[in-house]
Amino acid sequence: MRSSAACCWTEDSCSVIREVIQNSKEVLSLLQGKNPAFKPVLAIIQAGDDNLMQEINQNLAEEAGLNITHICLPADSGEDEIIDEILKINEDTRVHGLALQISETSFSDKILNALKPEKDVDGVTDVNLGKLVRGDARECFVSPVARAVIELLEKSGVNLDGKKILVIGAHGSLEATLQCLFQRKGSMTMSSQWKTPQLQSKLHEADIVILGSPKPEEIPLSWIQPGTTVLNCSHDFLSGKLGCSSPGVHGTGPIAEDVSLLAAALRIQNMVSSRRRWFREQQYRRWRLHCLKLQPLSPVPSDIEISRAQTPKAVDILAKEIGLLADEIEIYGKSKAKVRLSLLERLKDQADGKYVLVAGITPTPLGEGKSTVTIGLVQALTAHLNINSFACLRQPSQGPTFGVKGGAAGGGYAQVIPMEEFNLHLTGDIHAITAANNLLAAAIDTRILHENTQTDKALYNRLVASVNGVREFSKIQLARLKKLGINKTDPSTLTEEEMRKFARLDIDPSTITWQRVMDTNDRFLRKITIGQGSTEKGYSRQAQFDIAVASEVMAVLALTDSLADMKERLDRMVVASDSNGQPVTTGDLGVTGALTVLMKDAIKPNLMQTLEGTPVFVHAGPFANIAHGNSSVLADKIALKLVGEEGYVVTEAGFGADIGMEKFFNIKCRASGLVPSVVVLVATVRALKMHGGGPSVTAGVPLKKEYTEENLQLVADGACNLEKQIQIAHLFGVPVVVALNVFKTDTRAEIDLVCELAKRAGAFNAVPCYHWSIGGKGSVDLAQAVREAASKKSRFQFLYDVQLPIVEKIRTIAQAVYGAEDIELSPEAQSKIDRYTEQGFGNLPICMAKTHLSLSHQPVKKGVPKDFILPISDVRASIGAGFIYPLVGTMSTMPGLPTRPCFYDIDLDTETEQVKGLF
Repeated sequence: MRSSAACCWTEDSCSVIREVIQNSKEVLSLLQGKNPAFKPVLAIIQAGDDNLMQEINQNLAEEAGLNITHICLPADSGEDEIIDEILKINEDTRVHGLALQISETSFSDKILNALKPEKDVDGVTDVNLGKLVRGDARECFVSPVARAVIELLEKSGVNLDGKKILVIGAHGSLEATLQCLFQRKGSMTMSSQWKTPQLQSKLHEADIVILGSPKPEEIPLSWIQPGTTVLNCSHDFLSGKLGCSSPGVHGTGPIAEDVSLLAAALRIQNMVSSRRRWFREQQYRRWRLHCLKLQPLSPVPSDIEISRAQTPKAVDILAKEIGLLADEIEIYGKSKAKVRLSLLERLKDQADGKYVLVAGITPTPLGEGKSTVTIGLVQALTAHLNINSFACLRQPSQGPTFGVKGGAAGGGYAQVIPMEEFNLHLTGDIHAITAANNLLAAAIDTRILHENTQTDKALYNRLVASVNGVREFSKIQLARLKKLGINKTDPSTLTEEEMRKFARLDIDPSTITWQRVMDTNDRFLRKITIGQGSTEKGYSRQAQFDIAVASEVMAVLALTDSLADMKERLDRMVVASDSNGQPVTTGDLGVTGALTVLMKDAIKPNLMQTLEGTPVFVHAGPFANIAHGNSSVLADKIALKLVGEEGYVVTEAGFGADIGMEKFFNIKCRASGLVPSVVVLVATVRALKMHGGGPSVTAGVPLKKEYTEENLQLVADGACNLEKQIQIAHLFGVPVVVALNVFKTDTRAEIDLVCELAKRAGAFNAVPCYHWSIGGKGSVDLAQAVREAASKKSRFQFLYDVQLPIVEKIRTIAQAVYGAEDIELSPEAQSKIDRYTEQGFGNLPICMAKTHLSLSHQPVKKGVPKDFILPISDVRASIGAGFIYPLVGTMSTMPGLPTRPCFYDIDLDTETEQVKGLF
């Protein structure tokens, strides 16, 4: 292990150093056995040229199997220059430890505490010192210099118990650490500076002298008594002046130097110990979560009053409690943050938790409380049963928030807080989707305009223009050339035919499927005419706006599993066909990179919390009719890693089980590869009465007496819908727990009847839930039932093979899920199916666009309709997202505002800046 850089080591110290490095090497080897790609990196910032110390650090690191990087600054670097480098390394996730090799005079509190405590392998920050003094030595870094002093003394046979130790000229963290370590060894420790008047008498008393800085010339050697052991650990020594001791001072004990050499080895040991601790923490453990207490009121106040009465934890505290590292979150205000995807790489070897889906029976227009059940369940699991759990919810659209439905944060004492931030903008993901979608829409019509008004040569010259005398293809243009089979990279070498093929997309305007979007219900944009301005040179066409959450960009966001995958999905989105019937994609238009840039932050899940302080991911919100109506794959995957093997991730599917659950299994689970453990099927007495023949339920209109008074016959008659939805879940081999969301008007007899009928229909269990009125405590029985059901072995299976023809996949869903006798394709639908099959898209899963208010295509048909033919009016494709969506009857992708929208009640208090009227 010796090198030319370590020629002054004593044999004793060499033995100790070898032992430390060998131990570090063995530990690191074990860690890398579990994660071969992992190799810790130590960064050392040094001021001045110090080749000797660099070589020593490098040799020791290589021997242990560690990577090391030196950041060399000029010797006269000031405080700000050093801090700038520290801050860069703090944020560099590739670096796991940071040490400072600077002169004594350069150290300051500002520099030392600029280091992140978790990277401070020299133990100089206040956080690490505080933990050491408090007795948490295993949870902090301890100064390797101070440890080297103790190691060398003990290895030389010195018994420290009862010894008088004098530490001279040491400052700050080194002085404090030495005193702390010596006192724990039973030594009597004194500290002194070189200019202390009583220094001579203190030296006469000392058994061991530790030099924390070079001895001034005026201190005579005679002050040190014969037999005194002297160790030099001054910073000058550490920065590379490897003389054996300060001039004129000689240790008369067996050791007098090598502190800095051993300290370098112990610094590496600190790094390895830190990584071992880090790996241990990544294994499953119960969170040390500080849950928030509820004080439920009766009658239950409005949702926003309940939300405002609870003070959420700071989101960085929540993140730390659930095992996120400081550099894995991006904080937005006090109560929400984005989580970086690097977390998935860090936890890739962590076992997943159990995967729970909350679905529902066919709902009334008022909704039956799936979000509320989801939140109540995780509050019960984590706040009351001390089990790691995560809720994963869709982000609500501004459309329903200001329209008729209101917000989607849950309700009562089971909701996400702050609910106004949840429902309004959040972190801007939907705005990013709107921007990306509309950039692509503008690119389509602009390209058609320019192709219609320019010659082939002019078009080509503008697409591949000369910039500063250099003419070259962009990266995405090279990709288009490759797609066309043109293997050229020099723009000047293309033939006229190749230039024409490259420059002209020849989009057939009648085939354009890409629409503009906005996140507001605006019925008057359902059909528009674009291009009426004189500058558009007569190019106009009929188009429309969709609600932003119906954009395929949203569906892509919900189904992607990485930034690279999202870029590929965006690239292959089909926006139209050309005049030859071939698909035209985002990549053909050259806008893929720009869309990815607009979506680079939206891909990160948003972290929030429930009323009881348990974690929630809010991410993506695809339109549940047109798209698959589920939150993001990424949020689920990250949450499953964070909860650990014994934890639970509870996510929600939009609308009834026939729509949201079926799409969750056949589309989302195919994309993610995740296997569900159990379905929680939400039912209400209200909805069952409607299916049993009760009067119509209309939003904003008071309920009829049939819904507010006991009526067991209506409940029994409507249970057929509950039974059918249970059967749908069983088609996929997943056990069902029915959660009866209890309203205050429900009677005990009605509640007992629903639970009995659900079990008779094949539910694993059926449980009444009271989370709306009392929080997680009201769903403890549900949580225990879910745990029991999830402990059974999964028999999950898909409903159909994606290799089946499109028509057969549609028919399978219609008959097996909806109960239809058969399907009927319109000529347009058949034509689209033929086109998509010819274009190579026939092996994609199916995403049925159907009303959520009935198992059939007719919203007025309640219960379990039979003997109906399901009409398929049109078939469209979301190639980037990865599914074909047939339209069942007429489906609107742009909701309208009612006569009295929710915005009548929404207001802002201009003095307190509090939002009012959200629900």
